[in-house]
Amino acid sequence: MRILISGASVAGPALAYWLTRHGFTVTVVERAPALRKTGGHAVDLFRPAMDIVEKMGLLEQVMAKKTGIERLTMHREGRSRPVELELRRVMSAVSDRHVEIMRDDLSEIIYDATRHDVDYVFGDSIASISDDGDGDGDGEVTFDSGRTDRFDLVIGADGLHSNVRRLVFGPESDYATWIGAYLAVVSVPDYLGLDGRTEVIAGAGRMAGIGTVDTGDARALFLFRTPRQLDYHHRDVPRQKELLREHFEGMGWEVPRLLAELDRTPAFYFDSITQLRMDTWSRGRVTLVGDAGYCPGPAVGGSTSLAVVGAYILAGELAAHGGDHTRAFPAYEAEIGDYVRRSRTFAVNAAKKIVPGSRFDLWALAATVRLINHLPVALTTAAAKISSKGVRLHDSIVLKDYASTPWPRSLSASS
Repeated sequence: MRILISGASVAGPALAYWLTRHGFTVTVVERAPALRKTGGHAVDLFRPAMDIVEKMGLLEQVMAKKTGIERLTMHREGRSRPVELELRRVMSAVSDRHVEIMRDDLSEIIYDATRHDVDYVFGDSIASISDDGDGDGDGEVTFDSGRTDRFDLVIGADGLHSNVRRLVFGPESDYATWIGAYLAVVSVPDYLGLDGRTEVIAGAGRMAGIGTVDTGDARALFLFRTPRQLDYHHRDVPRQKELLREHFEGMGWEVPRLLAELDRTPAFYFDSITQLRMDTWSRGRVTLVGDAGYCPGPAVGGSTSLAVVGAYILAGELAAHGGDHTRAFPAYEAEIGDYVRRSRTFAVNAAKKIVPGSRFDLWALAATVRLINHLPVALTTAAAKISSKGVRLHDSIVLKDYASTPWPRSLSASS
């Protein structure tokens, strides 16, 4: 059975791993000319995703690439004294097993684990899908390059601005809900010598910071609120940089230096914190996984863990139902649906709290940090475990142990 996946970031290669493990023949098509190395931002893997990583035999590689950031120093506009926070106190309350890793590093690790058994096609994209109905047989896919091929199933793993979702389900605007903020990540030199620390400055409606990564450089992070959505295209980088300068103008501390790096950074990311709300992410022979189908919101909803879990479940349900998508797709949605819905709710609340909306909110954030610092780790962890609907939601999903066929090493990249 031939399956086409669109997208080679995290969800796509993770899905390809498990589908191939279950005996399917997989092709992954990626618009970029090579595996994306954009500098990237740090992402979180919580216990269920870490359990899956271990099942994949990739735990050692992932642990070797963890960011190693242990402390956060928060400066506040108009205040001279910073607030310190041990990040392990927060993360131990959120998850029993957690790793922060750069998105590009995670993508490369999973790609390397699959590249000999999966047909990766870079520099191309899906132009049309001829059959997304429920009839027998496969469907024809036409690519931007002009070539055509036939596949039994097509899966969109191509992110928040999914091409597959647009082709099959309609425009992004039908499903996207902006939840009030914007995020930018910029690769910069580690000129502060942070050594495992992150420093941020927070003000009403905006926050900027810098933290180290294992490559020896650093990432500058910008988060800000606006009363209404901004007018820009998600591929218009010059406009995005202009908006960033406008919204952080006049902010002190290291912000002017960080903004100056926009003219020479090798990697830049900018996007709205937008949530996808779809009643179903399957139609006929096409389904979606990860941000393409259920992005809870970048930086606030644990979307990378959700993508890894979603890929594992989708592949497992297809295997459990013998490749019958009419049974597997509904089972996949039922299995992960509650996790998706709770992630959405959590992300909306987090988006409101992560960037203080007023000077009072800024004071409350600092007070919360001070409180966490003075409570025993065991107490904050126990308090968080009281409700799986809150900060512990990512640990609450119970994974099925899908039976798998032996890894089919006979499959080659030309399969």
